[in-house]
Amino acid sequence: MRMTEVNFDGLVGPSYNYSGLGSGNVASYSNKNSISNPKLAALQGLKKMKLMHDLGLVQGVFPPQERPDLNTLRDLGFSGTDEVLIAKASVESPRVFRSCYSSSAMWTANSATISPASDTADGKIHVTPANLSSQFHRSLETNASGEFLKLIFRDPHYFVHHKALPAVAFLGDEGAANHLRICQQYHEKAIEVFVYGRRGRETKSIARQTLAASKSISRLHLLDANKTLFIEQNPEAIEEGVFHNDVISVNNRNVMFYHEKAFINSDAVLDQIHQMMGQDTPFHLIKALESEVTLGEALSTYVFNSQLISLPDGSMTLILPVECRENDNVYHYLQEVVSRDNPINQLLFVDLNQSMANGGGPACLRFRMVMDENALTGVNPSTLLSESLYKRLTSWVEKHFRDKLAPVDLQDPLLARESWTALDELTQIMDLGSVYSFQKSVK
Repeated sequence: MRMTEVNFDGLVGPSYNYSGLGSGNVASYSNKNSISNPKLAALQGLKKMKLMHDLGLVQGVFPPQERPDLNTLRDLGFSGTDEVLIAKASVESPRVFRSCYSSSAMWTANSATISPASDTADGKIHVTPANLSSQFHRSLETNASGEFLKLIFRDPHYFVHHKALPAVAFLGDEGAANHLRICQQYHEKAIEVFVYGRRGRETKSIARQTLAASKSISRLHLLDANKTLFIEQNPEAIEEGVFHNDVISVNNRNVMFYHEKAFINSDAVLDQIHQMMGQDTPFHLIKALESEVTLGEALSTYVFNSQLISLPDGSMTLILPVECRENDNVYHYLQEVVSRDNPINQLLFVDLNQSMANGGGPACLRFRMVMDENALTGVNPSTLLSESLYKRLTSWVEKHFRDKLAPVDLQDPLLARESWTALDELTQIMDLGSVYSFQKSVK
């Protein structure tokens, strides 16, 4: 049966702002307190989804979470009406307050780790939501992400949903942003690679994924130990701002596109992967040397946070931020890549400047899973992009989202009402039911 890789992109929420909450994220910190454009951010994300759809791929939409998250503020001791609560929290605990307005769940690469049926012992697709325990604003996403995943991948005949790992430091889990799947063809049993940056001890580095978490997920997903590998990020890259592996490497099937400083002992590690695949199996390693693309350029352009995709005709394309085209050195390097003997033969550039300013490129915005046509019938069809859904979501954004939003605007109680009104309408568009707490509280 035909297997396909399905991409699910996060839909930007109405409160998208630049509060600089992402510790270790250079772009997020650099643009702290700038004025965002939530409407443009959402439209740019939708346009990328539409590009994928138009290329003939199955593209899904992951809904934004409830923001502001006033329930968390109440759990932390703030009380009163919504208006009073917002006023108190914004003054007494501004960072916590801003965290409860964060739209960071739009970067769904961090929402979960997913193993396809061909890799698991029971022949089902396994899904584990990330606990995101290293960042307070992201830890608020875990429960809702788990519920959304169940609502979207809803047929238990095909999908197994696990609980997130306990939210403690040595089990810090940041999802698919640190997970690779290497194979010749999607339907094959693949080598699942977990990339970690911490061994469970506190260091000066800003790594977020731990080895203990990665090993726990591999057990939960019933993976074959002979087809599973754990490799360590290069601490030098981590210290420079490579907070997730997908900032410095990306793979698709038997192609790995990466910077030479991505991993510790990268040549030996990738040779080990090739041995696990079989030495006669083609394995295309596209390594950027520091002399070709500096680590700083990789971070400023997010060239390795691109999406490497297979088109229906079997060819491979890189979906890249426009920043890669605007950097002469990086663009020249990319031209060299497509001229070489490897499966990548096309470059496509997308404008995601609103997301990029917060440290999220094309790959940050999506998680992916391989499934066959039967499993695809177990997915909520209202979450799969079509011409009709694209038009409805575009109109929804145009109707509800603001053009400008400064962090100080989060104190406006009207923003909360606007956001909830928008999300209430979205659940009807995407057939999600009453998933948000403000909907459940209505008598």
